[in-house]
Amino acid sequence: MKNIFVGNLDFNTGEDELRQLFEQYGPVDRVAIMTDRDTGRSRGFGFVEMTNTEDGEKAIAALNGAQLGGRTLNVNEARPKTERAGSGGGGRGRDRGGRGGGRW
Repeated sequence: MKNIFVGNLDFNTGEDELRQLFEQYGPVDRVAIMTDRDTGRSRGFGFVEMTNTEDGEKAIAALNGAQLGGRTLNVNEARPKTERAGSGGGGRGRDRGGRGGGRW
């Protein structure tokens, strides 16, 4: 199994089009184009999961720098998703230990 990152996608590129592009190099298990949560528009990148690692490597070599929809694709092996620590929040407004007299 090979998980591939595809960046610099034209915002009108669909998952079917991306699947067809990669299927030239071997069986594709899954395709996902990331979309904006609020607008539903493409964020310009996605992921392709290929069944065979060798086929995935061939696809990366062939398609990195290729043109699709007038854009030059950035294709490479996807990095594993990293865990985010906590919820963020930045620390403002939490226990301030009595410093600063209540001013921000």
